[in-house]
Amino acid sequence: MGLLQLFLVLGIFCASPVAGFGVDPALRISVFDELTLGEGFDGVTQVQGFHSESRAFHFQGSSREVKAPAEVSEQMVHKLRGKNEFTVLVTLKQDHLNSGVILSIHHSEHRFLELESSGQRSEVRLHYRTKGQQAHTEVFPYSLADDQWHKVSVAVSASHIILHVDCNRIYERVVEAPYMDVPEDASFWLGQRNAAHGFFKGVMQDVEIVVMPQGYISQCPDLNRTCPTCNDFHGLVQKIMELQDILAKTSSKLSRAEEKMNGLDGCYCERTCSVKGVVYREDEGWTDGCRNCTCTNGTVQCEAVSCPPPQCPAATAPAYVKGACCKECQPVCMFGGRELVEADRKAVRDSSGRCLLFECRDRTMHRVVPSEPCPELNCPESEQITLSDRCCKVCRGHDFCSEGHGCVEHSDCVNLEAGDCCVCKDGFRPLRDDNAYCEDIDECAEGKHYCRENTMCVNTPGSFMCICHTGYIRIDDYSCTEHDECLSGLHNCDENALCFNMVGGHSCSCKPGYTGNGTVCKAMCDGLCQNGGTCVSPNNCVCQQGFTGKRCETDLCHSSDTPPHGPIRPFVGGPSGDKRPS
Repeated sequence: MGLLQLFLVLGIFCASPVAGFGVDPALRISVFDELTLGEGFDGVTQVQGFHSESRAFHFQGSSREVKAPAEVSEQMVHKLRGKNEFTVLVTLKQDHLNSGVILSIHHSEHRFLELESSGQRSEVRLHYRTKGQQAHTEVFPYSLADDQWHKVSVAVSASHIILHVDCNRIYERVVEAPYMDVPEDASFWLGQRNAAHGFFKGVMQDVEIVVMPQGYISQCPDLNRTCPTCNDFHGLVQKIMELQDILAKTSSKLSRAEEKMNGLDGCYCERTCSVKGVVYREDEGWTDGCRNCTCTNGTVQCEAVSCPPPQCPAATAPAYVKGACCKECQPVCMFGGRELVEADRKAVRDSSGRCLLFECRDRTMHRVVPSEPCPELNCPESEQITLSDRCCKVCRGHDFCSEGHGCVEHSDCVNLEAGDCCVCKDGFRPLRDDNAYCEDIDECAEGKHYCRENTMCVNTPGSFMCICHTGYIRIDDYSCTEHDECLSGLHNCDENALCFNMVGGHSCSCKPGYTGNGTVCKAMCDGLCQNGGTCVSPNNCVCQQGFTGKRCETDLCHSSDTPPHGPIRPFVGGPSGDKRPS
């Protein structure tokens, strides 16, 4: 299809309006309206919201009780009872680092539906109960508490949960399905968990529960579009021109690359692996701690060493040996009815209270004579600890790890009260039962990561990274988009609108004090401009000739301070009502 034919096809689309998205009132719970918010709730005041089409309220302090009356709570809960598809919607501006509950439906200590935003942990949490009456919390790493406006929706469809923020799909997960068998006397709280905990601080607007799985479309109608609108037309044309330019450049690069490839046909390049300063050739194998590794096509591939249970003869027992991964049969000594392996020590006291130290060597316990007296301790006797493998006492909190330990690969030594042990580092799992050797957990291969669309998960030692696909730019640590149309200025938002970048496009919303669809925003004066005055910015009027004042309410022709002579010039009504020549 040529470019001209495409323009004609897109022009047909522009001639047809896109149908809006409506929600049956019977399926919508408007929380502000149900609670008649603003009437008698301390700590809650009505303020200017993200837009002027509905009311917004500022939640502050920790002495408020925004709880629905019993009959109102039952009406709202009745719409949710037994449903397995619903969406929680809210537009909010949460105070920086505040952690609070947006809404909560609970009975006693059982939370049937609770949406919480933690600024301290940078998380959004959804609490609910499963069919087995088990409490469940789904955690989404994302920070809303940044003192900025956000549109938030959490859509539940059986075992499917989708989180949208600012019309961007942030997370989509399969979980154990919520069970909405809510008791009749359940409590419905807004902006807090109860009278003492979970106080949300900030501004909320358009708090709703829509009993349908894709309720987020009522908050972000553009997510439901299947056909381009007139506003998209010029953007689509620009995209086509950009793609034509990219295609021409790519063809040129491919041609040059083909010439270079033809020159490499006679070459053979062996890919090697470099590990800890040692270079291994293709298919060469080696043992690294408790892993058997092989160099394959320049990539190191390792698998855990399999340790079969050792079949030890009499007078021996399996034990770990320094430098070996698996247990080996070691000679044992019998001492006090217990088996000790080679190099184990045991301290005992004779009838006079004198400490004697013995060591297992060659199946016999040998007396060990200390070469120097015990060091003087600088702690009270109540803080001194007697150990089973030495005669000298130590102070509580002694650093056993500094005396030498067997924690080898990706393992840290941790002091205990009477000794030490090995613990795997974060992001690693043990390869044997004493945690001396640990291997990296591949979060990418095991699905234990948060990488979203347009990214590729790359495993790193102890963690992972989300790498943007070629041609995409980063939004946050876990997601990428094609390009930031808001930042580059390639958008059609009005100068009095806010631009929100989304995956594959952008959206516009008028600033507070203005009304419109985002591409066209007009100032709101709430009908304050009198005598033919024009609203030019929120609550500011330009007056007709012969009138002045903040609302153009003063008629200069009948005012006592009318000038005795000279032409009357137009005035602009300022915030204080001063008369200023235009």
